[in-house]
Amino acid sequence: MTEKMLIKNAKAIVTCDSSDHVFYDTDMLIEGPTIKKIGKDLTAEGAEIINGKDKFIYPGLINTHHHFFQTFVRNMMSIDYPSLMVVDWLDKIYPIFQRVDSDVIYYSSLTAMADLMKHGCTTTFDHQYCYTTASGKELVDRQMEAAAQLGIRYHAGRGTNTLPKSEGSTIPDGMLETTDEFLKDCERIIDQFHDPEPYSMSQIVVAPCQPINSYPETFKEAVALAREKKVHLHTHVYEGEKNIMLERWGKTTLEWCEEIGFLGPDVWIAHSWEIAPDEYRLLADTGTGISHCPAPAVLGGFPILDIKALQEKGVLVSLGTDGSATNDSSNLLDSLRMAYMMQAFHSKKRGGCATPYDMLKIATINGAKTLGRHDLGSLEEGKGADLFMIDTGVLELAGTLHDPKDLLAGVGLTGPVWLTMINGKVVYEDGHLVGVDEYALAEKGEEVCTRVLRNEFKEYF
Repeated sequence: MTEKMLIKNAKAIVTCDSSDHVFYDTDMLIEGPTIKKIGKDLTAEGAEIINGKDKFIYPGLINTHHHFFQTFVRNMMSIDYPSLMVVDWLDKIYPIFQRVDSDVIYYSSLTAMADLMKHGCTTTFDHQYCYTTASGKELVDRQMEAAAQLGIRYHAGRGTNTLPKSEGSTIPDGMLETTDEFLKDCERIIDQFHDPEPYSMSQIVVAPCQPINSYPETFKEAVALAREKKVHLHTHVYEGEKNIMLERWGKTTLEWCEEIGFLGPDVWIAHSWEIAPDEYRLLADTGTGISHCPAPAVLGGFPILDIKALQEKGVLVSLGTDGSATNDSSNLLDSLRMAYMMQAFHSKKRGGCATPYDMLKIATINGAKTLGRHDLGSLEEGKGADLFMIDTGVLELAGTLHDPKDLLAGVGLTGPVWLTMINGKVVYEDGHLVGVDEYALAEKGEEVCTRVLRNEFKEYF
């Protein structure tokens, strides 16, 4: 029997649909994973009732770039990302990454996912490129186990690095694979975990880490495999490698990607701080998206993406937290606020700014489009029941409630939400993850972090 939930009398439902509808004092009926009906005075026999009094409802946030494995190297000023150049920072952090094993992947993924869910994120992508001599190959398997345990919708990016440091990469030997190893495992996890059906909870993305850190054939073969299997592609672009690519190949990173077919509506790229305005049209024409990650840009002192100009040219922009080594947080609400503030600062130079609601749509419907999920991203009948609710009946929000669309990024709501629902199931409510003992998981995670990383690198922790 299909489970039913009925949210009654929500103070506001911000849909993020194509018409930007906001419904007031309205009900929402959910059957199984699907939003069945939005309207007033709805009834449904046998439905579980959720009281929407004083609650604003938003589409679940969608995170399009992360590195879960980095969650256990947070709060480490001994490896000070803000004060180091990227290459110098990588030289210090990669020896720690080489020790990452399967248990670190599992518990760091649980940690990141919990943080995301508590702050309204319902679908997340992770770029898992840390395959070490200690880790083995079944790391996406452990992440899928973690995602199923918590109930988050998960797109796993199977990354790799294949070019040795001796040939110009930044990657130590303990984090290298061969192209054949990479492709073989991509095929395995696509066959095992990729579900292309509506409302699916798991999908796979072929995601070699970065052009400067792999052989060209790694990327070329990745394109061929992804297109054959009909899955998406992802990588890092323009995060400090532009001059290296010009010296190595005589072309920009985007020109190189275009030449090998690593652009298209099934591709999105992370960061793009170095992108030139005359390259916006190439992304727009090919349908290639950008995952904007504000935290590492601010902490690293990198240029601020001109989101309004990108969107005016037709480029699809979504929102990511990036890895915890360059963010220290998996809170996408915090990234939403930061992204808006960055655009407000940037607009003083160019005139005109993306609004707080523009940023919300970047974090919801644009994220869904980026991942190829036309069943998600907005609150509409027939779409997946992924949403979060905030309690507006609190004193600190008095005077703000006339504008639900701009509230989150504009006012800066970055704390835990009141409720998170994924695929029609409540997974977080009133301060608690549903169905798991998070204190036991946190205790075990701390033990794993200490055993595998802290004891080995006492000079850093």
